[in-house]
Amino acid sequence: MLSALVLNASFEPLSVVSARRATCLVLAEKAEVLEDSGELIRSERLAVRSPSVIRLRYMVKVPYVRRASLSRRAIFARDDYLCQYCGKRADSIDHVVPRSKGGPHTWENVAAACRPCNLGKRDRTPAEAGMRLVRPCRAPRATAWVVVAVSGVPDTWRAYLPLAS
Repeated sequence: MLSALVLNASFEPLSVVSARRATCLVLAEKAEVLEDSGELIRSERLAVRSPSVIRLRYMVKVPYVRRASLSRRAIFARDDYLCQYCGKRADSIDHVVPRSKGGPHTWENVAAACRPCNLGKRDRTPAEAGMRLVRPCRAPRATAWVVVAVSGVPDTWRAYLPLAS
């Protein structure tokens, strides 16, 4: 299914919606198309290009700062699906400071890990297990929710997102 990035009137990323919903917003003159995907959406009497990036014509007040929620998928996306102990392909998540030792379930304490490293570390801290993290665990950037919302960020979106990669 095609997705579209919705920008506020100030070009701030608001959400990711289906291309069909984005087309409805454009046809209702609530938004304008900034980028299209090149594919057509057809109806009985109309054929329009599927929008990839749209901008609302009016300003929407955002009551809170949107952050990516902590989930397996988000952890794997943040860590590039690589084990943070050995660098191999990750298939599980690990609490750096184990929950049994008071470690919180937060971005700064959860890392992607392969099964052998996760089983080898067991219920110990990395120092106790003689292991070291490849890179420290951090909360993702403010717009990382976009990466979690879709499996891959299309090239047409990159100009509108403050993402380095």
